[in-house]
Amino acid sequence: MADFTYPENEGDLQAQIEEVEALSSIYGDEWCVIDEASRVFCIKISSDFEEPKLTACLQIILPPDYPSAAPPIYQINAACLRGPERAKLANSLEDIYVEHAGESILYLWVERIRDFLVEQSHSPEAAADQPGKGNVTAEEEVRDDEDLPDFTTLKQNTEKCAPLHGSGKRCITDRRSTFQPHLAPVVTPRQVKTVLEKLYENKKIASATHNIYAYRIYRQDKHSFLQDCEDDGETAAGGRLLHLLQILDVRNVLVVVSRWYGGILLGPDRFKHINNCARNILVEEGFAASADEATKSGAKTKRPKSKKTK
Repeated sequence: MADFTYPENEGDLQAQIEEVEALSSIYGDEWCVIDEASRVFCIKISSDFEEPKLTACLQIILPPDYPSAAPPIYQINAACLRGPERAKLANSLEDIYVEHAGESILYLWVERIRDFLVEQSHSPEAAADQPGKGNVTAEEEVRDDEDLPDFTTLKQNTEKCAPLHGSGKRCITDRRSTFQPHLAPVVTPRQVKTVLEKLYENKKIASATHNIYAYRIYRQDKHSFLQDCEDDGETAAGGRLLHLLQILDVRNVLVVVSRWYGGILLGPDRFKHINNCARNILVEEGFAASADEATKSGAKTKRPKSKKTK
């Protein structure tokens, strides 16, 4: 993909190449190269012979300055991972990164996820939990309900860009494909789910070819982030969107970009449009500074100091 730049640090590039080769040798068919040029990989992880056997799919994007200065960007898809379990696993992966800063850590991550699946398979709740509930107490559930976000911004964004294939202020249309951004403030993963459900009540949004999203939630008590993303069939788009949120250091926000495919392949331009849509709405809604404002204030775009991946 044309918009990827190889690491300026040759040591990072060499470390990535060696790590990928090692993982491919260790895990065989479980290791999959999604896009070598953009450093996108995937691995299927299971709890081996444990019963019930649990599986997870770990998708990884290696940024140019990994491993010397940045963690991998990742997404985990697993039916057994609910709110508290997902947060617990994310924290453990973050701890590994902090403990091994500057080192290649993918093998440690994969085996930690495998250990986690084994732990989950031994848990009494593994077969008893209801989907989507996790181990949430009644008190936590009430607290989340009281903390629901204001949907004003979301409602405006699902209606303002009409007609969807017209010249709405926030829409981008290229070769008959249309991209539309949506944004809502969130402070808990439960709110993310609620916002998405609200968004998909709009039939036009629900019928989009892809609804790519990413969110970042800052946990003040632990000085860390909960973050996640979804490609919805547009491979690597969710990870790129999350990377944008990380670069802009935004927090407590969910961004969704809907794409209606127009029948003409856009190549790497689709990623540019997705991120441009997201950046525009973040600036317009006050979650990020515009390029001009950043220049005037002398601010420089940088990664968050906290090394969070979720």
